[in-house]
Amino acid sequence: MAADQVKAAEEAVEQLRSGLAAVGITLPSLRIDPVSCSGDEPGNPLVELGRCNLATARRMVAVLEGVRS
Repeated sequence: MAADQVKAAEEAVEQLRSGLAAVGITLPSLRIDPVSCSGDEPGNPLVELGRCNLATARRMVAVLEGVRS
């Protein structure tokens, strides 16, 4: 079960990376949080979107605004 959760999180990270790249956004630190996967039975792996600079943050806002329109 835990391995399935980690695999699902890895797939989600790759889908996010691909989707963001399609609209010109790169988050270099996008990854699964390793601490949330530690231990004998990791519950629900967390996805870290990571830190980004102001230009990237503004690009994400612009994309989200376009989606809401």
